[in-house]
Amino acid sequence: MIFEATNLKDAFVIDLEIRSDDRGGFARTFCAKEFEEHGLKPMVAQCNMSFNYKKGTLRGMHYQLAPAAETKLVRCTRGAIYDVIIDIRPDSPTYMQHFGIELTADNRKALYVPELFAHGYQALTDDAEVIYQVGEFYSPGYEQGIRYDDPTFGIKWPIPVTVISEKDGQWPPFKG
Repeated sequence: MIFEATNLKDAFVIDLEIRSDDRGGFARTFCAKEFEEHGLKPMVAQCNMSFNYKKGTLRGMHYQLAPAAETKLVRCTRGAIYDVIIDIRPDSPTYMQHFGIELTADNRKALYVPELFAHGYQALTDDAEVIYQVGEFYSPGYEQGIRYDDPTFGIKWPIPVTVISEKDGQWPPFKG
């Protein structure tokens, strides 16, 4: 795996080192030892999948508070998404900054999301599918969110939002 630091402290884009031959290719998508060597938490408590029928669907911006704060490793396995994270750790040098990247089935990149980062994405294609490895069990009592269009962050989504859940559309403005 190739670990590429983003502009946000502790967040990484992870690219595959594909070994190819006449059969196709092979690549490691997760290795606890390599994650630890890069200072990342390798815990996997759950693996989740989301499927998005329509281009423009937006999910986010979600996070969980301690003691149930989550790390995530997010990969698009069908179609394409625009994935965004926001550093909401008050003691971080990149506090309130965000990062966005296109993850696609073709580029096979993954995004490592540290604890106390808000996370969300927008489907750029119909039938986009996303796999998440999550480092903590989902705990509804610790779930929080930020509106995807909160002016505090000025996130520029690539296409108009066409589908969003009622809950995601009603998250309150961020109060750092």
